Formats: sequence, C-alpha cells, structure tokens
Amino acid sequence: MALFKYILAALLSLRTAETPSSLASADTRTPLPDSAIAAGCSALAGPLPSQVFLPGSDVYDYEVGNFWSNTQIRQPACVVRPTSARDVSTVVRGSRATGTHFAVRAGGHMPVPGANSIDDGILVVMSNLTRISIAPDRASVDVGPGLTWEEVYAYLSDFERTAVGGRIAPIGVAGLTLGGGIGFQGNARGWAADNVLEYEVVLASGEVVVANETSSADLFWALKGGGANFGIVTNFKLRTVPSTEVLAGIYTIDGSHMEALITVSLIFFISPSNSESENVEVSQNADPFQAVADYASYNTDPLSHILPIVEIVNQTTTIGLVLFYDSATEANPASLDQFFAIPATNSTVAFKTVAEFVIERNSFSIPDINDVLFAGTVVGGGGDDVRAAIQLTHDVFYGKLPDLYAAVPPAALEYVSIGWQPVPGLWLEASRRANPGGNPLGLGSSCSSAVGDEEEKIYIVWVGIVMWKDARYDDAVERWIRDVTDAIDGEARERGLYDPFVYMGDAAGFQDVFAGYGAENRERLLRISREYDPDRVFQTLMPGGFKIGL
Repeated sequence: MALFKYILAALLSLRTAETPSSLASADTRTPLPDSAIAAGCSALAGPLPSQVFLPGSDVYDYEVGNFWSNTQIRQPACVVRPTSARDVSTVVRGSRATGTHFAVRAGGHMPVPGANSIDDGILVVMSNLTRISIAPDRASVDVGPGLTWEEVYAYLSDFERTAVGGRIAPIGVAGLTLGGGIGFQGNARGWAADNVLEYEVVLASGEVVVANETSSADLFWALKGGGANFGIVTNFKLRTVPSTEVLAGIYTIDGSHMEALITVSLIFFISPSNSESENVEVSQNADPFQAVADYASYNTDPLSHILPIVEIVNQTTTIGLVLFYDSATEANPASLDQFFAIPATNSTVAFKTVAEFVIERNSFSIPDINDVLFAGTVVGGGGDDVRAAIQLTHDVFYGKLPDLYAAVPPAALEYVSIGWQPVPGLWLEASRRANPGGNPLGLGSSCSSAVGDEEEKIYIVWVGIVMWKDARYDDAVERWIRDVTDAIDGEARERGLYDPFVYMGDAAGFQDVFAGYGAENRERLLRISREYDPDRVFQTLMPGGFKIGL
C-alpha cells in the first residue's frame, strides 16, 4: 500500500495542467490537493487490488479514451473496474471516507463534458458489469449497466425477443434508461424507463437495495428519468417482448423536398382517435415535411415509428427518414405510405432484426471526433400550429447556420443535423399502460406546457447535433448551440408553441433538464434524493451529469 501511494503521488506530480474550454468542462468542484486524490485511489487499492488502475497502465489508457466523443475525455487519477454491486459499494464507501470526487461511466455515449468522466478523481467504469440473463419465462431479462443496446438486442434475438431501448448500437443501457429513454416502440410501449421492472441500486451509504413497484417504490419512480441522482444502478430487469424481424431502414430524400416534410409530420401528432385518418390521400408529389405532418396528425398504428433528420454534410443537405415498423411480415404498412410515396435517393428499408438495424444506424457515426447534442420541445394542439412548430425549429436552425460556418471552418465541420421526434397521445397512452405508476418526465401532465387541453397536446422533441474536428473550435460550437437553443425557445414562447421539456439523453450540459419535468415532479425528485442520499454524495462527490440540486 505504501508503494502504491508513492507511485500515485509521483504520477500526480507529473500531470500537465490544462485549462479546458467552456464546452469541455462543466466542473465547478473545489480542487483537491494531490495528497487527497492519492488517498482516495489508494483507499480502494487495498480491498480491490486487481481492479484499480493507474496512469500508464494499459487498462487506464484504454478506459480514459473509451468514449463516444472526444469532448468526454478527462484525466482521472485512477480507474476502477468493479465486478459486482459489492465492489461498487466499496468504491462509494471509500470515496466518502476520503472525500474524493468520482465519476461513473457505463456505455460512455453521453457527450456532456464531465458527465461520465473526471479530472483527477476516481473514474468508475462498468466494463466488467456486463452480465445478461433472460428469465425462464423469457418475459424479462437482467442486464448489467456496462452493456450497450446492441449487445442486449443481439442476445435477445437468440430467444426471438427484444426490449424497449436505444436506436443506435453503442448507446449504453444505463444512461438511456435513467434519462427516460426514447426507443423504436414508443407508440406501443412508451419510454424505455416505463419498461424497467426492477433496479438493483447502490445507495450513497453503500447499501445495496432493490427498487420495484412494491419495494422502495418512490426510488423506483425516481429512476425512471431522474438520472444519476439517487444511486448507482448495478442491474436493470427489463421487460421483453416477442420479436423476430422488423421492417426498418433509412429512407434518404433530397434536401429540396424539405418544405413538405413538415406538413406530413403534423398528422402523426393528433389524437389517435381522429376519425379523419381513413380519408388521408397521399400525393405522389408530396414533400417529406408534408408527409411527416400528415403522419403525425392521423396515425393510429402503434407499430410504426419515424424520426426525420435534416443532415448537412459538406454543406450539402439531405433528409434521412428513420422508418420502423414492428412486424416481420408487413412489407407495405399503410401508416408509412406517405413516406414511400416520396422519391428516395436511397433506401435501406427491409426486414432485419432490431440488432441489425441499430448496427446499420451506427454506420453514420464518426469515430475520434468532437460531438455535442442539444435539445428542446415544441408543442401544439394539432393542425396548423403543430406544423408551424416544426417549421419554426427548422427555420431558426437553418437561419443560424451561416454563423456556425463563419466561426468554424467548413473543413472542420463533419456533420450538422436537426431531427424531430413525435411524442403524440399514442405514445403517452402506451406509457401509462406499460407503467401505471408513472414517471417523472412530465409530458402529458398538468405540470408541462399550458398549450391547449392536455389530451390534445402534440409534442415534438427536437435534437441538434454538431460533430467537428479540432478542440480549438469547442468554444465557438458551444456559443452557437446556446444561441440556437435560445432563439428556438424564445420564438416558440412568443408564438405559444414552447414546452420546457428537454430530453436528458439529448441535452447539452448548460440545459436545465429538471425544470422541464414540472415543479411538482422536480420537487418530488429532490425530496426522494434527499431521503436516499442525505449527505448529498451524488450531488457533491459525483459532480457530473444533470443534478437535481442540494
């Protein structure tokens, strides 16, 4: 142990001081002296001798770079790889005893700087917590937090089952699920979190508890969108559903069709009981935005899912429609007719497993790059105002692009996009069926926006993405995404189309996620957090991510 402390102290004395950009750091901790940092790592080396790794070791070097985006990379004092809930408990107790800050990385996909890594402190990685086991009746599966959705889907495919989860291969189970979780089956089964049957959680005290509908029910509710404010989840018991293949793919449309895409998207968002759905006619000359608006207003088919994305690569605009239909036999679902009527420049829509589709979607990811996401929500009561809400976000986003290209050389910008996720009444009804106890997200409740009747609201959850090379442009990108977010929110407020919901899985570090859950839900989350973490360990010693507050 004395030798470990000596080596760690020497390594800490050699580290190079850096002043990261504002985008690269949201860390407001009071810096610890090197001796305190060394004490935190060395305190874990005794009980976990084969699971603590120092700078210069192969495991350390691999884990500190094992992230989706370069914006997440930090230089922790040590890396810890627990293999059980008991090990995680040891880490939490050791960090508390020494007052050492720590971060937890599961899948490593969230590109919020500091959310899942840390400078100087302890980086706890879930790389060895990857157990997966389906129940004898195949109705549920136990999943470790170190797994990605690609791994979960591939495992379940062998049993002709699937689960409600992420839509791109490398997204981690833990981060997506604790943030609510948007998946392909939202219209039929709600949020991913609605389909978690049980959590195993390490609390701030180090105690390991099980949270479900009957045990620690308040914690069970809080974990369905409350993020990493209550404990460290070491196992998720997920509901599974039958699945062999689905009809899915990317339907690519020329950017000149953009205007009509907005209108078609509108139809999907109206109440699913709309009697006009059978009267919708699809023109062979329909534009994609029009198709999305039509679908949004009239769709009653819970098996279908769409995600329209406007993408700019090399200053060329295309529209990629993510189309999904949960059937292994229906090759021409009527609910997607509007989109297939639009001429495509390319289409990968075909029968495939869910695992194959998320791998396909990951082919658009760019390795070794800087990424940032930012998000928001617009809302309407149906009809023209929903179309206007989608158009508003598009127009503001596109109107601000010249500012981005003026601040960042086009050669450094790899990818820019904005996408729209419909969350209509069909989705919210499915959420209530799957999870009668509810979740903290606030959509479809009186604590969300004040536009129209709650049952008639149509939510459009938008997300922007910027991928770029060269950290010199981090600050410029952050200024731009802040400007775009403020402009969209401001205009939406003026026009009565604003909703405060910000989906945690797509939020930027500066956004106030919990304000969008509504005052009642936010207060309830804070109350539960204080009950299970009275010393505020997960607010102070684990500073990363979206915090509910002290």
